Amino acid sequence: MEAALFGSIEANILWATGEMECESMQRPKGEGMRLRFAGELAGEHLVIIIAMPGLKPDEIGVELPSNVTATVEGTGRFFNTPNLDACWTEVRSQARLGDLTDIRAIEGTLFCVAPLGEINGDAAVSIPKLTFSTIVNWSAK
Repeated sequence: MEAALFGSIEANILWATGEMECESMQRPKGEGMRLRFAGELAGEHLVIIIAMPGLKPDEIGVELPSNVTATVEGTGRFFNTPNLDACWTEVRSQARLGDLTDIRAIEGTLFCVAPLGEINGDAAVSIPKLTFSTIVNWSAK
């Protein structure tokens, strides 16, 4: 995963596979997918979650509305998009992994045109662009 964060969290992130945690899960009622990325940042544990309510298995395309949450675990600071108007994801590929029907290698780029506001405060974090490559499991709940 690669991203630049600005505002209350200032960082250039370049996490390789062994340096981060990646998880995927379906959203409630099977409406799309959530991707969770987590890793160390300046001695703290940063988590970024991308929710794509409209994503379907094998679907690729541009401007898929997305919600984004960022938190530094243990600090009580949460940053979130207020709605689906601020960020979108371009999914470039969803490739099946062999005979595993529900498992895909997914690649894409998240774009945000507005900052993620702090839920319990007045700070914000901007993530103008975030690129990712991970595995999704369409049967994970």
